Amino acid sequence: MNICIVAGARPNFMKVAPIIRAIDKAKEQGRNIDFKLVYTGTPDDSTLEPSLFEDLRIRRPDVFLGVECGNLNELTGQVMSAFELYLRQNPTDAVIVVDDLASTMAAAIVTKKQGILLAHLVAGTRSFDIKMPKEINRLVIDGLSDLLFTAGMGSQSIATREGAELSKIYLVGNILMDTLRFNYNRLKKPLAFDALNLKERGYLVFTLNRKALITDTDNLRRMLESLTANAHGMPIVAPLRGQVEAAVRALRVKAPNFHLIAPLGYLEFGYLTANAKGIITDSGNVAEEATFNSVPCITLNSYTEHIETVKIGSNVLVGEDADKLGAAVADMVADHWKKSAIPDRWDGRSAERIVQILLEFSHSATH
Repeated sequence: MNICIVAGARPNFMKVAPIIRAIDKAKEQGRNIDFKLVYTGTPDDSTLEPSLFEDLRIRRPDVFLGVECGNLNELTGQVMSAFELYLRQNPTDAVIVVDDLASTMAAAIVTKKQGILLAHLVAGTRSFDIKMPKEINRLVIDGLSDLLFTAGMGSQSIATREGAELSKIYLVGNILMDTLRFNYNRLKKPLAFDALNLKERGYLVFTLNRKALITDTDNLRRMLESLTANAHGMPIVAPLRGQVEAAVRALRVKAPNFHLIAPLGYLEFGYLTANAKGIITDSGNVAEEATFNSVPCITLNSYTEHIETVKIGSNVLVGEDADKLGAAVADMVADHWKKSAIPDRWDGRSAERIVQILLEFSHSATH
């Protein structure tokens, strides 16, 4: 069975790394399975730091489609064209796509047009806001997929409610936890830890990514002022990238406890978040990892695709409201946080389940 794993952005590699290891293990056991890793971007993509693949213990992508484009519709078209060419030249039995990017949707459409089995990793996630481009991507990808791999019961019930056949839906658990468990003893203390004189559970981590938050500069300033004031002097460490770092620097927030640092590699960032007092983020992935690590987390959004991080885990939603953020940070610093647990099947064995399902599917298709 020849599998093509498609990654469209840096966070996708954290989710496909465990599948790559599980395929390699199955291959060693004599199972008829192999894979190619395809990245839709360019080999010199600045978000893919040299240590990334080494940190994740996977090889670099076998193929780079080389698409680099700001306009999402253009990007979709270019990825469709390049990926169609790839599939024509490389015999493929199944394609695994990840999450909800425009490039993910493009690969999904081409896969089905070529009549190839399509599996969607982290299926069934919804914001129910059809004005969001990613929501349209999710609906298209899930609608086309032959296999829907969901991370939790919430995603499972969404996929069922939208009419997906039960035989297509598999609750495999949260694959990010596979990566976390695998790397837990390999996490590296970043240089900034000692440089800023940080103590375990004695600092907060702040990350930011969403364009809607960055472009509303007045509200972002209010949120940062509320964050720094309510931390009551506790250090806030912000490893920010590119445009986000520039946007935050431009606000010139005058707070001695707010520390902008250079972006961190996967193992260093993992160490920083696992040992924090709390995390303030707009990233679903970071919130999921916080739940796994039982670290209090505030998400700067009014919804989350993984509601179990809120219902069961350590996550709280404050939207884009500076006052709500301030109150939650004050609670975090004062240790007034809810009790949390790890959701069902966040056990680090999702990739094993996925590879087993693919092998069973392949076996039944050939008999």
